[in-house]
Amino acid sequence: MSTKLLIAASGTGGHLFPAIATAEQLATDCQVEWLGVPDRLETKLVPACYPLHTISVEGFQGKPGLGTLKTLGKLLVAIIKVRQLLQRGQFRSVFTTGGYIAAPAIIAARSLGLPAILHEANALPGKVTRFLSPWCSTVALGFAEAAQFLPRAKTVMVGTPVRSQFFQPPPLDLPIAEGVPLLVVVGGSQGAVVVNQLVRACVPAWVEAGIWVVHLTGENDPDALSLSHPRYFPLPFFDNMAALLHRADLAVSRAGAGTLTELAIAQTPAILIPYPFAADDHQTYNARVFAAAGAALLHQQSDLTAHQLQQEVLDLLGGTHGNCRKTLDDMKAATASLAVTDSATRLATLILQSFSG
Repeated sequence: MSTKLLIAASGTGGHLFPAIATAEQLATDCQVEWLGVPDRLETKLVPACYPLHTISVEGFQGKPGLGTLKTLGKLLVAIIKVRQLLQRGQFRSVFTTGGYIAAPAIIAARSLGLPAILHEANALPGKVTRFLSPWCSTVALGFAEAAQFLPRAKTVMVGTPVRSQFFQPPPLDLPIAEGVPLLVVVGGSQGAVVVNQLVRACVPAWVEAGIWVVHLTGENDPDALSLSHPRYFPLPFFDNMAALLHRADLAVSRAGAGTLTELAIAQTPAILIPYPFAADDHQTYNARVFAAAGAALLHQQSDLTAHQLQQEVLDLLGGTHGNCRKTLDDMKAATASLAVTDSATRLATLILQSFSG
């Protein structure tokens, strides 16, 4: 197979899972190799499937100074290494899902006259995307709203690819009764201690109302196991997210692009609490899209009280009158309307077109 693609995706699941889903879609059409960073998540997920090349690169942090010069030096070395890799491997195109690694990948590709396709998952594009988008052959968008921030780029709305198991979820391997209302709490890949504290204050009222709760606490919460009840499952993480979100009636969640995409595919309504320290507050921009569509309720972390969260969940899941069920069904339909189920296919098509462009 002579058509070779280099995928540059590194760091978090939000960057890696869409890239992996796209690579799976391209399996029969081109030869994929991977560009990553040592000691990041890709070193665990990628090598079993694709050859992995690594470079050292980091983002520009804080005010300009000696640290900036060091970071710039690393970037220049990384660009040279990626250029050499692209030439030596006779790659035909580069695909990246953004983040720090996108800069050397895009610059190296374009300096060699190779196409570079960038996928931006967030409604507010990151700094790397905003700066380098004019260099890209195409910027594929997870949210149509992102196009307004990229006036000099060629943009195409494709949605954000998700792991294939979200379309055929396996059975849920948790002892949760059939037909009971299930709430899932998702704090993001690192958990969310503040959200965890709010949730634990609410759990007694929720379980008393007959609601079952799966609470993904992350691994950094010292009080994660401080509450115990047969209908409450505190877990640091859970591998089978596809089955969990498909079974859930409602989620309390951060608003990372990857998580929102999974909620949309699973048609799971949500109460969204954006991570307040995300770069440029981009999670709030993501959450606003879902809130405006009627798929979610949106709260800033600093404004949300335990009483308010407790009551909203009870109103949606704990009530028996018809309006509660109608509200939840309306939110579910709105969530489904935001799902792009063929995102990986759309993105793969763009990449294959770049080979002949």
